[in-house]
Amino acid sequence: MHQPQGRRPPRAGTTTGPAAADPFVCNARDHGLTGDGTTNDQPALQRLVDHLGAAYAHDGQPRTIYCPSGVYSIRDKGTVWRSGVSLIGAGAAATRFVLANPGDPRSPTPLAYFTAREHGASRDNHIADCTFAYFEIDGSGVRLPEYDVLAKGLGMQYVWRGRFHDLYIHDTAATGFGCDFLQDTFVDSLLIEHCGRLENGEWMGGAGIGIGIGGWGPVERCTVSACTTIRNGTNGIFFELQGRDWTPPRGIRVIGCHAEGNRFGISDWGADGLIVSGCTLIGNHQAGYDVSSLGTTGVAGRGGIVTGCVIEDNVWDGVAIGNTPGPYTVEGNRISRNGRYGYWQHNLAGGPQAPATDMIIKDNEFWDNALEGILAGSSLADVAIAGNRIRNNGRRTAPASSGSGDTVSYTERSLTDTSANWVPDGHRGKWITAGGHRVIVMGNTATKLVLAPRRPGALAAWPDRTPPPGTPYEIPGAPPTRAGITVAAATYHPTIHNNRIWDSQPHRTQTHGLQITTAGTCESGWVHDNHLEGNAVAAVRFDTAPSGGCWYHNIGLDDCPGP
Repeated sequence: MHQPQGRRPPRAGTTTGPAAADPFVCNARDHGLTGDGTTNDQPALQRLVDHLGAAYAHDGQPRTIYCPSGVYSIRDKGTVWRSGVSLIGAGAAATRFVLANPGDPRSPTPLAYFTAREHGASRDNHIADCTFAYFEIDGSGVRLPEYDVLAKGLGMQYVWRGRFHDLYIHDTAATGFGCDFLQDTFVDSLLIEHCGRLENGEWMGGAGIGIGIGGWGPVERCTVSACTTIRNGTNGIFFELQGRDWTPPRGIRVIGCHAEGNRFGISDWGADGLIVSGCTLIGNHQAGYDVSSLGTTGVAGRGGIVTGCVIEDNVWDGVAIGNTPGPYTVEGNRISRNGRYGYWQHNLAGGPQAPATDMIIKDNEFWDNALEGILAGSSLADVAIAGNRIRNNGRRTAPASSGSGDTVSYTERSLTDTSANWVPDGHRGKWITAGGHRVIVMGNTATKLVLAPRRPGALAAWPDRTPPPGTPYEIPGAPPTRAGITVAAATYHPTIHNNRIWDSQPHRTQTHGLQITTAGTCESGWVHDNHLEGNAVAAVRFDTAPSGGCWYHNIGLDDCPGP
């Protein structure tokens, strides 16, 4: 058969897959990698990356390393990556990179990394034109004496025109996918599970997908789509501004992702205009969606949009937004069955405390949350709360309870007292005490409490051992008021209109439609066309009377409150 001039045929039995047709695709098996699960393939991988990176620097033609099916052992050293070099496997279950550090117990051993601290990464010294696709990274073999931020699956900074596609990354000691400053980059179809296993609650790393932002300037064009993050140490997905004085960048989008069982589902710690659309944020330990000053620079996100998401069954809150100057838009979401609030406006100590301005909470469904549907716990100015349906919240109604003896038993994730007669889900979100430990209730039947794992990735609620049968327990009581909307901080010029706030249960739990507490104020509000009838106690409760503004057409509130 005639061969095209300048292209040699592949060697029989060695070169298969993509490398068989493209001279710029190298079969890893032809260049020293064995994929036998025993040989340390890291030195051969580093030599090949260096060789192909030098060729790209010479002629500008990107190259690809194709790793056929096999188990590639990467031991004791991470691979320093080069521009123009892609790494492609035969599929996540077929091509596996197994990370371990038996020869150097202090080496974090990422599969691939290139950082500012170790390698001088910068805008002028960046990684360009690289694709990573169709393989698995198993980080369970990396053992370290303490948390190390470099113990990632992938850890590159200043990436330009990157493509990360169809990867399965799991059990890394730090963040699974921890790449920063991604310009014109797409991250899609990643499954990240149980990463950040050495995160002890003191570090803000240890996420599934953690992306540092701001290095390229005011615009970083990055899309994260169709990714799933499960049981990771901190966030499922988060964006964190890396310089306190840097400009929060625009251009970042998260579309169609799933975050479950992480500490936070998705967090915005410093972006401007982050768009989160069509995501499912369920069963996370603190909040499904979080905006705050928890990041290393203490800068919260601003100008973001959260739309079309299901935010449900999170142990604490559905949406928690704080320390932001605003604006932020939360629109068209289902926010339900969370252990405290559906939406919590708050400011963490140590972060900015100024009022958040121009916040929009619009056309959402808030239902079956343990306490308020919406709680304004920090100051707001010019907030708009419009078109929401807020029903059947305040489920945490059960009074204090205790027990011990023959009727009480425990499992890793439950407490049962056959003599109890608890209100179903009446203890949701409560911290209970048993055996000297405090654990959180996710839900309950008349006789059984279902408990949250003690941390993301844990199988048990208890920190050491399950309490023996008969161990005494105590459950605290419930707050007396649990309104659809509660204003518990200074609120200036709010617009609250066209909301329906009611309780349709046979035994109503949402006490009021609208509440202003003694700590809250409502000044110069434009409050109209709300339907507030049908709550357990009353349409409204004003411990502090609203002042100024105009109130009209609010069903259940007959008189316009005076100044």
